[in-house]
Amino acid sequence: HQRTHTGERPFACPHCARGFAHKEHLLRHLRVHTGERPFACSQCGRCFSSRPNLIAHAKAHAGTRPFACEQCGRGFSRKSHLVRHQAVH
Repeated sequence: HQRTHTGERPFACPHCARGFAHKEHLLRHLRVHTGERPFACSQCGRCFSSRPNLIAHAKAHAGTRPFACEQCGRGFSRKSHLVRHQAVH
C-alpha cells in the first residue's frame, strides 16, 4: 500500500517498460501483450482478460443498464459506454 503514496513502481513490464507498484498488477497487465483471456462468460463463451470486465459483460445478459443518457434515455451497462455515447449528442 505504501508504494501508492511514494510512487515507487519496482515491477516493470519487459515488453513496454511500464512500471507497477504491485507484482499482481504487472501480471494482470502482461495479458495485454500475451492476449491471454482466462475469464469466460458462462452464457456466451466470450473471454475477458480480467474478472471486472467479465462481470460488466454479464450485466448485458441480465439486461441491467443502470447508466442512462439524460438526453435520449438510452441505457448502458457501463459508465464508460454512456460517456462515449454522450459525445454523439
